[in-house]
Amino acid sequence: MNRSLRIGSVAGIGIFLHWTFLLLVAGLAAFLYYQGESLSTTLHIMGLMGGLFGCVVLHELGHALTAKFFSVPTKSITLYPIGGLARLERLPEEPIKEFWIAVAGPLVNIVIAILLAIGLAVTGTTMDIGAAYTINAHAGATLMWLNIGLAMFNMLPAFPMDGGRVLRALLAIRYDYAQATQTAARVGQAMAVAFGLIGIIGFNFILLFIALFVYIGAQQESQHATFRAAARDTPVREAMMTRFGILTPDSTLGDAVDELLAGTDHDFPVVEQGRVRGILSRKQLIEGLRTYGRDHRVAEVVTAPCPTVTPGMMLDEAFQTMQQSEYSTIPVVEDGALVGLLSLENVGELLMVRSALKHPDQPSVRPLQ
Repeated sequence: MNRSLRIGSVAGIGIFLHWTFLLLVAGLAAFLYYQGESLSTTLHIMGLMGGLFGCVVLHELGHALTAKFFSVPTKSITLYPIGGLARLERLPEEPIKEFWIAVAGPLVNIVIAILLAIGLAVTGTTMDIGAAYTINAHAGATLMWLNIGLAMFNMLPAFPMDGGRVLRALLAIRYDYAQATQTAARVGQAMAVAFGLIGIIGFNFILLFIALFVYIGAQQESQHATFRAAARDTPVREAMMTRFGILTPDSTLGDAVDELLAGTDHDFPVVEQGRVRGILSRKQLIEGLRTYGRDHRVAEVVTAPCPTVTPGMMLDEAFQTMQQSEYSTIPVVEDGALVGLLSLENVGELLMVRSALKHPDQPSVRPLQ
C-alpha cells in the first residue's frame, strides 16, 4: 500500500486511494480549466465525480461485508481511476457464497439508484436520462442513472466484472471449479471480441479499451483457476526449492549482495542455530544498501519473523499463508528445521513442467510423483 493513501476504514477494512486516482482528479480539473468552464460547472462536475466514486466505495463494501459475513476476510479496498478493488484474502470454496459475494456489489448500486429515485420523485425532480447527462443538470438524477449503468456493466457475464464471477459460481454448482472458470472465461473472451469488433467499426476507443480489459481479465482468471485446481492436490514438497543460499543474523548486506550476484536467488532465509529467523527479500536488501551500506548486519534489516509452511501442506493452503503475509517466498520447515523455500516463481515452473508432460505428443512420459 506504499503507493496508496489511506482515507479511512469501515468494519476494520482499510480504504485507500491509489496515487493514479489523484492524477485523474488533477487531470480532470486541468481539462475543465482548459475548456474554459465556469467555476460552478467545474465544482458541479468534480462533486459529481466524488459522488460517483463514493458509490464505487459502497459497491466494494457490498462485496467486502458480504464476504465477511461468510468468514472471508478482506485485506483492503483501493480506488483506481477505472474503479475500485476489494482484495479478499481468499475465494470461498462454496459456489453459492461466491455468488452472493459477487452479486452484492451491483445490488448496492441498485439500492442506491432506488433511494435516489424515491428522493427525486418526492421533490418532483425530473428523472429523464437526457436531462440527467446535461452539464449542470440535477446531480441526483445523474447519479441515479450512473448507478444503474454501473450495475448493468458489472453484471456482464465476463471476467473481471462481477457478472463473470456470478456465471462461474452458477456453473460451479454443476461442474468442477476449473471447468466452470474456463467456460465463464470463454464467454468473457467472446464478449471481448464482440466489443473489439464494434469498437473498430464505430471507431470507439472506449469499447476497444473495455475489450482488452475483459479479454486479459478472462485469461488471467482462467490461469488462476488452473493453478488453484493443481494446487489443491499438490503438496509443498513437490514445488519447494532445496538448493538456495542461507544467511545468518551476523551476515552483512555485502554478503547478501555476493549471494544475490552469484546465483539466481532473490530472497534469502536468515538462520540462527538451525532456526529460521526471517527472510531477507531483494527489496529489503536494496533498501538496506541504500540506507546503511554494505557493512550493515542483516539482522537489523529483517524486521519481523515470516510465516512458515510444512512439506506436507497443500499448495493452496500455503498460498493463502503467503497472501495473508504478502511474502513472495516463505521457508518450508519440518520439525523446526529449514528444509526448503517456496516461491511463486518455482510453483510456476512446476506447473509448466506438468503441462509439458501432459502434452498429447508425449503419452508415454511418466507423470510427476
